[in-house]
Amino acid sequence: MTEKHALFPLKSILLPGCVMDLQIFEPRYLDMLSRCFKRGESFLIVALESGPESGFGDLRFNALGCEAHIADWQQRDNGLLGIRVEGRRRGRISGAEVAADGLVTGEVDWLLEHHDSPQLEEHSDLSVLHQALMEHPLAEGLGLPEVAASQQRLSYQLAFLLPFSLDQKVALLNIDNHQARLRQISDWLEVMQA
Repeated sequence: MTEKHALFPLKSILLPGCVMDLQIFEPRYLDMLSRCFKRGESFLIVALESGPESGFGDLRFNALGCEAHIADWQQRDNGLLGIRVEGRRRGRISGAEVAADGLVTGEVDWLLEHHDSPQLEEHSDLSVLHQALMEHPLAEGLGLPEVAASQQRLSYQLAFLLPFSLDQKVALLNIDNHQARLRQISDWLEVMQA
């Protein structure tokens, strides 16, 4: 079923099961958040391919995004609104429109996730790497949920935590199968270590 949602183009990406902190200062996004709070809605974070993150301009963004559910918010000392969002579903965007205030909206078709499976023996190295990454002070404050034995969570959290490029993270978001996503992560890690 297609739904209309506000889009938030960024030069980073949110992944399902992961969290992101944002500072909101533009009127169009403050209005968007106000509508989200009042209606209990979410918005989509999409990877910005070209154009400015803030202000008006010719924006190009990836057609696949991640639903951002507002988990927490606070007024920051600098006067800006800080929000923490949790990644939920992946959505494919079509029919994007730009409103007079610059807010981009689009028709979103939600993608079904493949059935999640327990981690396999072949994922043990990735699981150990994930555990080490989660012990880093920067990762400790993110509030990521426990991976448990889930291929889906392991693959998305590794994609989020590892220093892959934005293009690589978008490519991982586009992979439907969790095992295939973990294989791609392993392949890129081998290249990084070579």
